[in-house]
Amino acid sequence: MDFEDMDAEAVRACYAGAAQAFRELTGQVADHDWPRQALGEWDVRALTGHTSRALTTVETYLPIPAAGEPVAGPVEYFLAVRGATSPSAIAQRGKDAGEALGEDPAAAVRELVQRVTALVKNTADDALVATPAGAMTLIDYLPTRTFELAVHTLDLARALGLPPPASLAPAIAASLKLAGAIGSRLPSAGELLLLLTGRTGLSGNLSIV
Repeated sequence: MDFEDMDAEAVRACYAGAAQAFRELTGQVADHDWPRQALGEWDVRALTGHTSRALTTVETYLPIPAAGEPVAGPVEYFLAVRGATSPSAIAQRGKDAGEALGEDPAAAVRELVQRVTALVKNTADDALVATPAGAMTLIDYLPTRTFELAVHTLDLARALGLPPPASLAPAIAASLKLAGAIGSRLPSAGELLLLLTGRTGLSGNLSIV
């Protein structure tokens, strides 16, 4: 990975920590909160379903024979899939994933986290994953899943009015690095830098400097 110097152990730890943070937060959702509006078209259940895809995709893609052009890393993955799926399709996929969690979404997430983190632990770094962008090694694909877990666990915490679990912190740091590396490759790189330094679009003078 050319966007940071994390070794494979750190990549795996970030993913596991993000998964546990997601599990911890969903365990705090009260029964009456699942239909609460959360993000765009999603209620808390649908947002949880969408976030759970950062786990189910690993489980689903690993057994598929990987073909096509190899993807160099997580930055290239995001650049390849950026805009490839319509917002309406993404919204519906989240709703469907939320419904698939069944009568007890928190229990479903708990079991999913346990199953997928065990799968990752027992899978080699160079195992190939058949992603929508092309073949990737597991260790290069995991940061893309950590990114999704970090962002959407933060979304979920905001929707619930709860603080993000402390175990999410390493994933947030790694995802900021990945976001910066992606942003630097976009035509809007300069605008993104201005946004991060509080020049445009942010309330409260939020800035990294």
